[in-house]
Amino acid sequence: MFSCHHIFILLFLYRYVRLAVNLVAFCLHRPIPLPENPRLTSQDVTVVIPSLQGDGGELWETIRSILATEPHEIILATVEAQEQRARKMAKESNFSKVRICSVSQPNKRRQMVRAIPEVRTEITIFADDDVTWPSTLLPWMLAPLEDEQYGGVGTNQRLRRADRPNLQQRIWGYLGALYLERRNFDCASCMFIDGGLPCLSGRTVAYRTSILRDDSFTYQFTHEEWLGQYQLNADDDNFITRWLISHGKKISYQHHKQAEVLTTLEDNPKFLKQCLRWSRSNWRSNITSMFCDGHIWRCQPWSAYAVYLTTVSHWAILWDFLLIYLYFDMAGSWPRESQELGFAVLVGWIFLSKFLKLLGHYIRHPIDFLLLPVSILFGYFHGLIKGYAMLSLNVTAWGSREGADDDDAYRMIRVSQKHQEALEFRNVVCYTQ
Repeated sequence: MFSCHHIFILLFLYRYVRLAVNLVAFCLHRPIPLPENPRLTSQDVTVVIPSLQGDGGELWETIRSILATEPHEIILATVEAQEQRARKMAKESNFSKVRICSVSQPNKRRQMVRAIPEVRTEITIFADDDVTWPSTLLPWMLAPLEDEQYGGVGTNQRLRRADRPNLQQRIWGYLGALYLERRNFDCASCMFIDGGLPCLSGRTVAYRTSILRDDSFTYQFTHEEWLGQYQLNADDDNFITRWLISHGKKISYQHHKQAEVLTTLEDNPKFLKQCLRWSRSNWRSNITSMFCDGHIWRCQPWSAYAVYLTTVSHWAILWDFLLIYLYFDMAGSWPRESQELGFAVLVGWIFLSKFLKLLGHYIRHPIDFLLLPVSILFGYFHGLIKGYAMLSLNVTAWGSREGADDDDAYRMIRVSQKHQEALEFRNVVCYTQ
């Protein structure tokens, strides 16, 4: 039988070997360098921006920053209700490289499928309508794609912090910045070890156009099922990442300052709704990857342990409480001084582990060290968010962005309703051919 001593050691190693190895891997990771004589240039790139509004200052800034990288063109995929507004914006802003297309019902997958046949270049990049690109981005994203084995490339991401934030904005913005920092850490470390990562984030991601135009891809992308009960039209970036892995394509993540995309997150209590949406998406995708597709166990075993399994096994407050409980049970017969020293070492390590992977953020923003207790408490609270997400996986609502839930009825459709909605998807596909 296992004693408390054995269980403590097993749980400690299961939890912290991941952190120790990832710390080393993160330090050793290097992006794929720029080739001396690149075959691919910015003129081989079309950028597709799915957008609900089709206009607005934030979208303008996104388009301007993308145009500064000199892609072949930008395709703004919006909804019919906003098409004229988008065309007016493009005309008034003299965006000659911007083309507009639209779909009748707002849904990101629909908008992507509508735009893909319009692409005339070898590489397609999808970008959210609230990102800011550095002018140096494209060469770094194209470098891995010089190798035909690579099908997709992700980018480093940072939060665009608010100017002169109030206390509430500073706290929520701090939590959002840590979310992206943690994600960058996991992506870079897993990429170094086995070429895996949690997901090629749709905020900015490059794919070979030939993959996106494959008939089998298009059908599966527009007919994904969840648990055999629903047709899932959300989580587009998770689906494409799984598709690349299951079809033997390599993926890359360019963790470099010159490939760093700035993005926005909610700096108010709506951030909790974003966390809930992300958590639901992680549950759905990681369960599919681990227990339905299964390819990650063979192709990316470390990523399966270090990232995917944490969806079902990582509950911070339960792990911390259990380790402390097992420690006292194990050390009950020790001398008092040894007990106190061991307890101090354990608590110190637990505390240290909660910010080691985030050290880069604190180096750039040392004032945020004052908010470290907020991050630890939020880590415990996030367990409740994660638990609620697990119990509501059939919900796909955003709840954090105006107009974002207009298509919520289309994101998760019961199979009994699927035939009628599938017909609408086929009409979208046919319309673009």
